[in-house]
Amino acid sequence: MTGTLVAKGLAGGYAHRTLFDSLDLTVAPGDVIGVVGVNGAGKSTLLRLLAGILRPQEGTVSLVPTDAFIGWLPQEHERLAGETVSAFIARRTGCAEATREMDAAASALGDTSARADGQDPADIYSAALDRWLASGAADLDDRLPVVLAELGLALGSDVAGDALMTSLSGGQAARVGLAALLLSRFDIVLLDEPTNDLDLDGLERLEAFVRGLRGGVVLVSHDREFLARSVTRVLELDLAQNANRVFGGGYDSYLEERETARRHKREEFDEFAAKKADLVGRARTQREWSSQGVRNAMKKAPDNDKIRRKASAESSEKQGQKVRQMESRIARMEEVEEPRKEWQLEFTIGAAPRSSAVVSTLSNVVVRQGGFVLGPVSLQVNAGERIGITGPNGAGKTTLLRALLGRATPTEGTASLGASVRIGEIDQARTLLAGAEPLAVSFEELVPDLSPAEVRTLLAKFGLKADHVNRPVDELSPGERTRAGLALLQARGINLLVLDEPTNHLDLAAIEQLEQALESYEGTLLLVTHDRRMLANVHTDRHFFVEAGRVTEL
Repeated sequence: MTGTLVAKGLAGGYAHRTLFDSLDLTVAPGDVIGVVGVNGAGKSTLLRLLAGILRPQEGTVSLVPTDAFIGWLPQEHERLAGETVSAFIARRTGCAEATREMDAAASALGDTSARADGQDPADIYSAALDRWLASGAADLDDRLPVVLAELGLALGSDVAGDALMTSLSGGQAARVGLAALLLSRFDIVLLDEPTNDLDLDGLERLEAFVRGLRGGVVLVSHDREFLARSVTRVLELDLAQNANRVFGGGYDSYLEERETARRHKREEFDEFAAKKADLVGRARTQREWSSQGVRNAMKKAPDNDKIRRKASAESSEKQGQKVRQMESRIARMEEVEEPRKEWQLEFTIGAAPRSSAVVSTLSNVVVRQGGFVLGPVSLQVNAGERIGITGPNGAGKTTLLRALLGRATPTEGTASLGASVRIGEIDQARTLLAGAEPLAVSFEELVPDLSPAEVRTLLAKFGLKADHVNRPVDELSPGERTRAGLALLQARGINLLVLDEPTNHLDLAAIEQLEQALESYEGTLLLVTHDRRMLANVHTDRHFFVEAGRVTEL
């Protein structure tokens, strides 16, 4: 079964703030709708409204048929204490809930009396059974090990159905999240940042899955290549203009159409503003001429010169009529609102004095972590080099970074960090800023040279204002924590920049600004990313490929 989701006049937000309103959207079978907009525009809120998790401020969300199976997969992989991989997948696919509903309905069958609400327990059980079958719960246990094996998560990789989710790395958790998606049987799928932490193989599997779905898909993503390859339409939530619009065609078509529309709006306003300014100027001149004419007539015309007084009065009246006509034309002009400028993340990466010529050296280094082994690896990073690092999840990229930065003690070989190396870092888990302290307090501790006022001013430039800086860091969204990390890069002087999946949780505008900042950065760069467009856009002069603990320079 497939379904159609219809949103009409939808408004959503939080507290007393409305993020979007008057939103109309139809998601039919075969639709893949990408939702884009700056962080804070309401993209995740929209998905929760469509999933029925939140109630809209206004408008309605309906399903046809009403029992269509809708699945929402949130941005972060919630890892519950004691939850196994198989239990996590059962929860994410809706199979666990469908099983609980069917078991409850089966238990109620023993009660031969009709329910108080008039529903027959047999009818309830029949509906619950249909939903259980539709969810794929009947054969989930058979399908689960096959998909885990395909994703490299079988017993040989220390990850199987009975492994605890809390024991997995970020990359492994991302693959388990992908497994849940591949195993799901939703009629309509709502995906919030599904590409985060996925490697290139995972991205290709995700794209193939999305393209192969018969049902509708609504997805939020900042992965430009994924959007270009997957979506059929784009819904833009424009926070600056307080507007929303659906663009037909794919993502690249949306970019072109959006740019054209914005240019036309600016040209339309400029034309209106110029015409209005011209009319206002002419009216002002006419008023001045009229006033001057009256004053001159009063000075020059004798009291008994009736003819000249009459001529002056008629001239003044004509000038007054022209002024009134001009003012009437101005009043009749159809007002064109000036396009509001979007907030843009504009920043530079703070520079420190140059480090030693050799930034880091690994000589026959082996690092062991449980059953995983990195190495032996020998390489040298020189000052000013820009190095891209790629490879599958779990291959050892983050372990390599830790070895290069002197944070992993080799079990074999030697590792050394050069002199005067000042490190700036965005780590994959965004752990540099974390904890229960307010953001402003945590940030001040990391940049003691800045005053509290300077810290707040800097954070505001990154879109983190009063309602952000006073909240505990752990309550901020992943995107907000990432922007705070970028603010640290500007506040500190660095000569070694380490970026581990920096585009995760950043919106499209911020990603583009980061790429621009990297163009002017002159220090050493270590960039780990699976963002295919970032790899194409950011200049690197060396490329390390990491697979199964081995490092190869391409």
